[in-house]
Amino acid sequence: MSIAIVGAGAIGGQLGIKLAHAGEDVTFIARGANLEAIRDKGMRLIEEDGSEIQVNNVRATSSMAEAGVHDVVLLTVKAHQVGPIAADLRHLVGPETVVVTMQNGIPWWYFCGGHGGDYAGTHIEAADPGGLIAKHLDCSRVIGSVVYPAAILTEPGVVKVVEGNRYTLGELDGTASGRVERLAAQLTKAGFKAPVTSDIRGEIWLKLWGNLSFNPISALTHATLVDICQFPDTRALARSMMEEAQAIANKLGVTFRVDIDRRIAGAEKVGKHKTSMLQDVEAGRPIELEALVGSVIELGRLTGTPTPHIDSVYALMRLLSKSLETVNGSLCIVSV
Repeated sequence: MSIAIVGAGAIGGQLGIKLAHAGEDVTFIARGANLEAIRDKGMRLIEEDGSEIQVNNVRATSSMAEAGVHDVVLLTVKAHQVGPIAADLRHLVGPETVVVTMQNGIPWWYFCGGHGGDYAGTHIEAADPGGLIAKHLDCSRVIGSVVYPAAILTEPGVVKVVEGNRYTLGELDGTASGRVERLAAQLTKAGFKAPVTSDIRGEIWLKLWGNLSFNPISALTHATLVDICQFPDTRALARSMMEEAQAIANKLGVTFRVDIDRRIAGAEKVGKHKTSMLQDVEAGRPIELEALVGSVIELGRLTGTPTPHIDSVYALMRLLSKSLETVNGSLCIVSV
């Protein structure tokens, strides 16, 4: 089975390396130094235990048109990067192609694909500015996913896993289809945990619970997950933001399968890990703010749910993002 991975960063790299190592036909859609490194010497994965996997049996290109149609497309770029490439995805997609969305936050397809109720068909501007993704990608092709691993791209072509190997999968209408079961089997064969859920939106909210709170708090304070959880003031702030998000999710028919304290404890166990948003601030990369935080505020307005704590943190992050963008800069704390 042919698999195209759009975005050869930490998550795309982990997936592609292990799938290729398991014998799958993998093509990376990459760019810049990362693309050149993959072409020159393949890609290397450093696992949690220090063991390594090196693969050379992969293709790499910057052109989706050159890559052509694949059976499966793993969309592993960040949420704000999907819109600009949405039109080009057509080159990878044939009549039977499955597209797996692996972005954090509220996805562009949240209110399609079987989600009923008063909000069916509603467009979420923060998740899909201008409706570009929905225009070019039919949600009937989509399988949802929740990405749990934490990993970093230590240098071009080299991925280090910090923690985790679970990718939860789910059809948008909650069915256990043949295509989602086949995908789960592929990932399992490659060494991942790939449970199939009948409630992919509930799983998305469970992950987002932490992302919408810990990510911006870490980006503003330059603290790791364990530091945020063990400092009383930031722990309380994260809890308040999570309570507001839970109220929104409940109005949308989502019931959380764990409570807030357990979710915070899970983040604390990850330890001295910098969130992806903090890593982006330190590297001067665009910040994944709208899908993680702005979309939740939008859903709060839609459902008539107050979000004062989320609003405040969002305002601070928007200004930080604007300041960094204005000077094309980065921000980090260094020892003196």
